[in-house]
Amino acid sequence: MSADTPVISCKNVWKIFGRDPKKFLATMDKGLSYDDIRAAGYIAGVKDVSLDVHKGEMLVIMGLSGSGKSTLVRCFSRLHDITGGTISVEGQDIMSLPEKELIDLRRSKMGMVFQSFGLLPHRSVLDNVAFPLEMRGQDKHARRERALEVIKLVGLEGREDYFPRELSGGQQQRVGIARSLAIEPDIWFLDEPFSALDPLIRREMQDEFLRLQQLLNKTIVFITHDFDEALRLADRIAIMKDGAVEQCDTPDQIVLNPATEYVRKFTEEVDKARVVHAGVLVDPKAKGTGDPIDAKLTVHKMARMLVNDSRDFIPVTRGDNLLGAMPRKAALDILLGSEE
Repeated sequence: MSADTPVISCKNVWKIFGRDPKKFLATMDKGLSYDDIRAAGYIAGVKDVSLDVHKGEMLVIMGLSGSGKSTLVRCFSRLHDITGGTISVEGQDIMSLPEKELIDLRRSKMGMVFQSFGLLPHRSVLDNVAFPLEMRGQDKHARRERALEVIKLVGLEGREDYFPRELSGGQQQRVGIARSLAIEPDIWFLDEPFSALDPLIRREMQDEFLRLQQLLNKTIVFITHDFDEALRLADRIAIMKDGAVEQCDTPDQIVLNPATEYVRKFTEEVDKARVVHAGVLVDPKAKGTGDPIDAKLTVHKMARMLVNDSRDFIPVTRGDNLLGAMPRKAALDILLGSEE
């Protein structure tokens, strides 16, 4: 697989539920709406979706309940067989894989964490984390060593012998995350893993998750219905409605340039100053003066400087590279609102 090849690539993917979905898809007018398909006695769980997920990327898929986000991710791992289109993982068409090769792919490449912790109540933390390695046939010493390693990674060192009932909700979720990491997956699927947690623990788990991603650089598909969570975690966000992807873009572009009215409604309450970064506002042809600012700074972080500065264009750098200059007025419009 070349460096430019997506880790996951889906093209024109459909997942239709109903009596004879393949025949229906083959004969239907592809312009039918979700409601038209439902009126014909079928449900379009996934509706003509095309998107790629790249190595080391965190793609967050979000939408309201019933939008198709969990169905789409189950198609990525072929927990659902698709009705039409293609899905490839690391260049392999997963729909063409025999069952044994598909199971091997899941066991060797994919980790999964769901909203339900799914811990084995009669097993200790150590044994829960080591369980997938046991299923893989790994010897007891090796799986214990690996389990202890990931238990430490998720901050549960010292609780190896605890049982799930002796842990808080956040700690139980950490066990679930450690268990999925034990197999050292290249691809990590997380389906609303923090939604059952109270807000404080949820924030802590998000922090922990971001720390783990910095250390491990996994390719991640993360499902949530919480837009704030998506903005905080994502490299890109795919917003779904009625089985289709309304927009897939960076958090900055989602809030600055919503592609549809539906996406705009998601973003209208968002404090854009906390989302939009200097790098997004750069004019590469403009020349600024004075000290440069980092492309990663949000408008919110630059607020005091923006109000007190008098420059029309402020140079922006990423590392040692000069990207261009940011129009100060564009940043002020995001911070204070447009004058129009």
